[in-house]
Amino acid sequence: MSTLSTILDLSVYPIDDPDFRAECRHTLERTGALVLPGFMKSEAVEQVKQEGLEKQHLAYYTAKQHNVYLAESDPAFGEEHARNRKVTSSKGCITDDIIAEESPLRTLYNAQRFREFMSDVLDEEQLYEYADPLSSINLHYASEGQELGWHFDNSSFATTLLIQKPAGGGVFEYVENMRDADRGEMNYEGVERVLNGEVEVKQLSMEPGALVLFRGRNAIHRVSPTEGDITRMLVVLAYNNQANVALSETARLTFYGRLTA
Repeated sequence: MSTLSTILDLSVYPIDDPDFRAECRHTLERTGALVLPGFMKSEAVEQVKQEGLEKQHLAYYTAKQHNVYLAESDPAFGEEHARNRKVTSSKGCITDDIIAEESPLRTLYNAQRFREFMSDVLDEEQLYEYADPLSSINLHYASEGQELGWHFDNSSFATTLLIQKPAGGGVFEYVENMRDADRGEMNYEGVERVLNGEVEVKQLSMEPGALVLFRGRNAIHRVSPTEGDITRMLVVLAYNNQANVALSETARLTFYGRLTA
């Protein structure tokens, strides 16, 4: 069974240290993104990668067209308007119930020290696992040509770990402060320029083992299509700031093809 010290290099990333936590929180507040290279030790990354390769045949694959707001089309606007214009997301996914009990991912996800570190950095009082059996830990696969289209997140933060980098493509791109969701300012003009390729985008550079915290509610972002025959593998560690929250049945059917384990 893995322990936190066998999964993380705690000498490089002292997650219990208040000063280190404050530094991470400041970076996330200032830039909307925090990348911690080599957060997961290479041995643990390799263990997760091997499990991912062995279980890839169990993945549920989806190819979905959606607008960047992840909402139903608004009939007040044309189909090619930035509000309704469609992009494509395609990927495979294995869900929490398929991840082995002895996986480093489960040890990390459930570790109270890690959860307290995350809570502090994200400025959340407490973090909770999902109430449904599928959504807490997901391993995503993007083979050649698969991508994550431009979008805004509905949640206030996302936490990911890169497990396997593709030969080419699979680049995380974003433009920060593209909208103000809380004020209802959707910035259709700016979004249209992004969709037309008229805006210089930022990229997050990451290698296997990198932990990434990203605030995507107001930052439009995507992952470019994978190139080559090496599948991009990325783990999503999903938490809530309230207890007993489940992903909706509609979302579970859409992304996982089922409701329960």
